[in-house]
Amino acid sequence: MRSLVSLTALTVALTAGAAQAQEVRVKIGVLSDMSSLYSDIGGPGSTAAAKLAIADFAKSNPNVKVELVSADHQNKADVGSQVANKWYDAEKVDLIIDVPNSGVALAVSQIAAAKNKVFIVSGAAASDLTGAKCNANTVHWTYDTWMLANGTGKALVKTGGDTWFFLTADYAFGHALERDTGAAVEANGGKVLGKVRHPLNTSDFSSFLLQAQTSKAKVIGLANAGGDTINSIKAGAEFGIVKGGQKFAGLLVFASDVAALGLQTAQGLTLTETWYWDGNDANRAWTKRWQAERPNKFPTMVQAGVYAGVLHYLKAVAALKSGADGKAVVAQMKKTPTDDPLFGKGTIESNGRKRHDAYLFEVKAPSASKYPGDFYTLKATIPAAEAFRPVKDSGCPLSNG
Repeated sequence: MRSLVSLTALTVALTAGAAQAQEVRVKIGVLSDMSSLYSDIGGPGSTAAAKLAIADFAKSNPNVKVELVSADHQNKADVGSQVANKWYDAEKVDLIIDVPNSGVALAVSQIAAAKNKVFIVSGAAASDLTGAKCNANTVHWTYDTWMLANGTGKALVKTGGDTWFFLTADYAFGHALERDTGAAVEANGGKVLGKVRHPLNTSDFSSFLLQAQTSKAKVIGLANAGGDTINSIKAGAEFGIVKGGQKFAGLLVFASDVAALGLQTAQGLTLTETWYWDGNDANRAWTKRWQAERPNKFPTMVQAGVYAGVLHYLKAVAALKSGADGKAVVAQMKKTPTDDPLFGKGTIESNGRKRHDAYLFEVKAPSASKYPGDFYTLKATIPAAEAFRPVKDSGCPLSNG
């Protein structure tokens, strides 16, 4: 009997040891703007999206244990860098995700590379992240300035908006969006008449809009985002910009911006996104779950990108049975075709660019909206092959095309 008990105990111990050996632990940090002009774009909504991804992945992968933390980068590169260094070094974070602010994202990307960790960008837009400043530890998931420029910019030039004036947020994101859109405008036969740059999160757009009006450009390109875009358009309405015959091009507009503006003010805006909460049944079902934590709000493509990015990262970790080697994890992410409920099937290219379809939308008039959040009319689908910059043109040293 003693031998039988001993054998049983040994079997239980070996089984437990094997189960423990198979267990993989990773720590994910959502680094975002939690309190300022980009907080509705990412912020707490991105944390909610990450939670959903972790919960969904755990249903079929119980041996992958995930811890989630979050922090506010305050739209300051030094603050974001401090958090990233602390997370990667002292708190053993394996992945940082989101980071809506290109200045912060470019800094975090370099830190991830230096420490061989993983960085998935959903909130930042600068195409430089998969261009000259790419690295083997960074994936740019949701959208970028090249995509926005060649969606909205190209469409407006082709429909008669052939003279442009840029109102630009004066930091890395705004500069990249202005640069990429200006190039797209000129490549399609348009002309850039001028530009003016404004401080991030400014409260008074009067002098900037006056310069835009004086230019007589047909299109005023808003190379800004979040609260700056909202305030630009609101001030523009007071200035009579649209009534005067000029048109705003919201080069980066989110569902949260349209909700804040209201359809009466936002109607007619042309914009490009890669995900819309009301785009299909799967998006609507996911939105309902997301709204359990974020009632009366509508998720943005950035928050959807956080969900999809976390899912794909965890698939790579499970395949490798480890999240320790950041470059190996990103290499596995690139090797594995992407497939998730929100973006469908896609790929990650050698420069870290996640490739999927994009959509050209126009904001509905109030009379055309049938229910809360019914914001957009789909004008065109831009296939994945055309939506993002060709790898061979990216300037990324990792590119082999």
